[in-house]
Order: sequence, then C-alpha cells, then structure tokens
Amino acid sequence: MVANPEDKKGYTFAPYSGRVEAGKIRELALALGDDNPIYTDEAKAKEEGLDAIPIQPTFMEVIDMWYGSSFEDLMEQLDIDMKKLLHGEQEYEYFAPVYAGDMIYAETKVTDVKTKRNGMAFYTLETIYRNQNNEKVMAARMMLVKMP
Repeated sequence: MVANPEDKKGYTFAPYSGRVEAGKIRELALALGDDNPIYTDEAKAKEEGLDAIPIQPTFMEVIDMWYGSSFEDLMEQLDIDMKKLLHGEQEYEYFAPVYAGDMIYAETKVTDVKTKRNGMAFYTLETIYRNQNNEKVMAARMMLVKMP
C-alpha cells in the first residue's frame, strides 16, 4: 500500500547545527563572482558598519549542505522518488544579521502537503535558523512537487 503523502504534514527532520566560517563565506563569494570586500575582509565589513564579515543572502544553504542531512536522505524520509521530483519554489525571510563565527541551529519541518487527484503532491518545507543566542535569524521555505 502506498503511503498518503499528507501523512507527512508536521514531520520534523533531525535538527542540526554548525558554525559560520569566514572561509566558507569567502568561498561562496568566489563561486558567485561577488567581489564585495565585506565578504572577505573584516576591516572592510566594519568600515561599512557591520559587526564582522556577514553572510550572503543564500549562505544558509552552505550550513544545510555541510551540517544537515543530505537532500537524498530528506527525500527518502518523505518517501519521494528523486526521479519524480520537481523543485517548485524557494524563499528566504531574514530577521537578524548573521556573521562569521556565529553558531547556527536549524530545524526543518513539513508545514503543508497538498495532493491532487492525478497523484501529484505539493510539499512545503520550512527551516528555521537560530543563532547562539536562540535568536531567530532566518526562515527558508521550499515547495517540492512529487509527480505521479
């Protein structure tokens, strides 16, 4: 019997944590072709009024990749065949600055699942990121489409 995708609503994956490393910020800047010195030089970042080297807007993907479960493992936990998967949407919401040296704690939850009569399922996953002070610094939401 095939599991009902809607049974995964509310499912929470194992939490993870990792330190924001200046070297990883620098590597992402190089990969993106972003030569803004605030991502590589702490003195320049402070000249711009920042506390330290800041992260780029999508840097939390680095935290996910280095410290979280693999995407393949996440899909296995949701019973999604990767050959039938589409990435529908991605959005980020920012609450507070994140800097090199910060410790990030993350938890991902399936916040919604909608199924269609044709067998398609739409999963909404939300990851909440908190810093070492338990301050919510960011939320990332993605919608995945499981094809029949």
